[in-house]
Amino acid sequence: MGRLQDRVAIITGGASGIGAAAARLFVAEGAKVVIGDINDTAGEPIATELGDACVYAHVDHRSRDDNEAAVALAVERFGRLDILYNNAGIGSGGRFENISDDQLEQIISVNLTGPFRMTQAALPALRDSASSLEGGAAIVYTSSLQGISARPYLTPYTATKHGVIGLMKGLSLELASENIRVNAVCPVSTDTAMVRGFMSEDWTQAQKDESVAKSGQSIPLGRVAQPIDIANAALFLASADAGMITGTSLPVDGGMTAGIQDTAARRASRG
Repeated sequence: MGRLQDRVAIITGGASGIGAAAARLFVAEGAKVVIGDINDTAGEPIATELGDACVYAHVDHRSRDDNEAAVALAVERFGRLDILYNNAGIGSGGRFENISDDQLEQIISVNLTGPFRMTQAALPALRDSASSLEGGAAIVYTSSLQGISARPYLTPYTATKHGVIGLMKGLSLELASENIRVNAVCPVSTDTAMVRGFMSEDWTQAQKDESVAKSGQSIPLGRVAQPIDIANAALFLASADAGMITGTSLPVDGGMTAGIQDTAARRASRG
């Protein structure tokens, strides 16, 4: 029996990258899945591939109507909703003073407002299932390593991902008494289309591959994360195996945060 046997999940941003890996993994572990995304061309074939256990919905999670329709679809098609994986998001980089109002508003709306609204839409259905569900209903957010640390030239992205952690922590305390667990995964740089989108459009595929490989050299485990690495962490947090875990920011970072802490300790010891 799979770790999500007979549970029903919505995965936003499920048409590619981490979300697509999670959709395939959740179905393999026994779940029924609604993939929500704005990329119909990529999302619909994944749902078809996964058969009767999966359905695709066009979801811009900034839209309350789209969110409510996705929840209604989950309940209509599969009878309930047990898991919400708020995964959809975008990246943005550049010097702080060069960030335009449009860029700032877009990244806040996609990375923070969207997950907030999607969670509001899903809560009634999650409450309906939580009382009788072993390990509780689960909400999982994809934050980032930049949600618990920081790097230069990613400041708007970092601010929104810190916001996701704040959303997760506050909500975990509000919902604990209702048997709804709320956690976040915090991935290190992951080999997805979004990460490759930060690279120069003039680069060849080989140059992009080389850049990805080089970025892995700074990670203690010696490689960048793959989407399945993050999906596995989300699966754990969504499952009854994590029944005593809520309010947690789980780094999936190949040891990066351990290295950050070790560096800080060495500096402190030198006075």
